Amino acid sequence: MEIKVCGPGCASCEQARKVVEAALAARGVEATVTKVSDFAEIAKMGIFSTPAIVVDGEVKCVGRVPKQAEVEEWIA
Repeated sequence: MEIKVCGPGCASCEQARKVVEAALAARGVEATVTKVSDFAEIAKMGIFSTPAIVVDGEVKCVGRVPKQAEVEEWIA
């Protein structure tokens, strides 16, 4: 499983990354978590607001920090 956390590195983006990592740990799921901060690359994915979470190529959340329970559903 590949998870991308998209954003410039602001506090919300960092919080989104922490939520993703906590959800992975809670579920015991192995995944590669990548930080994407290049705006051109983010825009290619159709994302124009950050933070955003992409799971296996599917955009799951844009413009907000997801709740841990949401992330756990996405990775289940």
